[in-house]
Amino acid sequence: MTDTLSALRSLMTSHNPPLDALVVPSEDYHQSEYVSARDKRRAFVSGFTGSAGLALITKNEALLWTDGRYFLQAEQQLSDEWRLMRMGEDPSVELWISTTLPEGSAIGIDFWCISVEAAQKWKSLFAKKQQNLVPTTRNLVDEVWKDQPQAEINPVHVHPLKFSGRSVSDKLKDLRDNLKKEKARGIIITSLDEVVWLYNVRGSDVSYSPVVHAFAVVTTKSAFFYVDERKLSSEVKSYMEENKIIVKDYGAVSSDVALLASNQLTSANDTLSNGASETEVNSHKIWVDPRCCYSLYSKLNPDQVLLQPSPLSLPKSLKNPVEMEGLKNAHIRDGAAVVQYFAWLDKQMQEIYGASGYFKEAECQSSKKHSGDAKLTEVSVSDKLEEFRASKEVLKGHFALGNARFPNGTTGHSLDVLARVPLWSYGLDYRHGTGHGIGSYLNVHEGPHSISFRPGLNVPLQASMTVTDEPGYYEDGKFGIRLENVLIIKEAATQFNFANKGYLEFEHITWAPYQTKLIDASLLLPEEINWVNSYHMKCRDILAPYLNESEKAWLNQATEPIAA
Repeated sequence: MTDTLSALRSLMTSHNPPLDALVVPSEDYHQSEYVSARDKRRAFVSGFTGSAGLALITKNEALLWTDGRYFLQAEQQLSDEWRLMRMGEDPSVELWISTTLPEGSAIGIDFWCISVEAAQKWKSLFAKKQQNLVPTTRNLVDEVWKDQPQAEINPVHVHPLKFSGRSVSDKLKDLRDNLKKEKARGIIITSLDEVVWLYNVRGSDVSYSPVVHAFAVVTTKSAFFYVDERKLSSEVKSYMEENKIIVKDYGAVSSDVALLASNQLTSANDTLSNGASETEVNSHKIWVDPRCCYSLYSKLNPDQVLLQPSPLSLPKSLKNPVEMEGLKNAHIRDGAAVVQYFAWLDKQMQEIYGASGYFKEAECQSSKKHSGDAKLTEVSVSDKLEEFRASKEVLKGHFALGNARFPNGTTGHSLDVLARVPLWSYGLDYRHGTGHGIGSYLNVHEGPHSISFRPGLNVPLQASMTVTDEPGYYEDGKFGIRLENVLIIKEAATQFNFANKGYLEFEHITWAPYQTKLIDASLLLPEEINWVNSYHMKCRDILAPYLNESEKAWLNQATEPIAA
């Protein structure tokens, strides 16, 4: 790390203008939460491998900001050269810079790796001390990362209608209707999940996220897809042509956005097909999501920008019947896989653990010979599970949220308290959010909605959204508890309908047994006991067709009814 920091500081000094600080975000050019190996610059620089964080390097200091999920991990991974800054406890990075660095400081960052929203906020704050946010002439981390992984050429594949549930033509028509409504003539799309959702394609450019490194620009008449064309098979190229999507090189997006700004971005294939608007939009506005990278935004005149959330985010979160059926089927198969794994694991544990109360550790396989019996390690778990004193409260919060009914227009922020109250009653809490959307063969975290203590995340919940129910409790260095089910929001049949609002409830689509060894039924309410038992019976019925006899036997034992 010392050599890396020294090399970066040398580049900061020789940069024009010289930099007093360098910001290294976690995000890639698309502001992704999870990035490819090549884009893990913050992890390379700091040694901290958590998914969220930001590094700041000054002439004399190196600081790492991360959130409560990763405090312990960061403490373990950061060297003595680094100082951990705890989000929510320590000053934010922009506040630290504005109050700590001297007047006139130049703060460098790759403008491809910061959002419009963040850049504007920082610029406004820095201006109070004549500090400047400076675009680096190149990514300085890439300059010093000698063994940086190469960009992978992973194939793009079509996500067929039988799984997507909606055609590209329909999605483009809806998007152009939104452009017309807002009097905009085009939109720049940078979020990877929005690009692939719109064009009904998927890929594997980011581990465990079936996305493609690509941009999209859509106007009232044209649709562009910016991607490394080596990733496209002849089949995918034909698919793009059939859907009137113009394929261009990934790097061409920068110059094309400049053309879009001057109303010169056109295509020889401009037609009124595939959802194109029949009415010319008499506006110079270009729609840009605040999460768009600042590099592309900076090519536009601010007066011509319609800066507001993407019109794709909400439709993507509202699952159509085909997507909902796919989610349900996938979670049934996942539930069966979980049961199969735990049945196998339990068998292994019985063989290793046995009835002795000890694990038998394997002898060291080396040239040295050890006399006597293999080492025995005592493992004991209190019948009362006193160490896991929060397990009941987490379960109660999980139950309270998952069985809630609420009126249309309710935000996830309003519901968050339901999962926390049982913990609060004992003076306990957790630092993470309570729930997030789930993509349909897409990202594990999907907005624009969430269930969170953060008041800014206030998008109303709607029927056909997915959301997780995952309260938890953690004691650093000791243990952690997290209960998580995936839910679908649906209309509720309530006895009354106050103010004709309509009411919503949750449908569980996760099927895996709770660990009843951690449940003290005497501390639960009758309705909570009944719900757990009912859920477990459904697990048996739903998963049985996917299990062999020994796996069914394990599941039956794991789902034995609990009683007070």
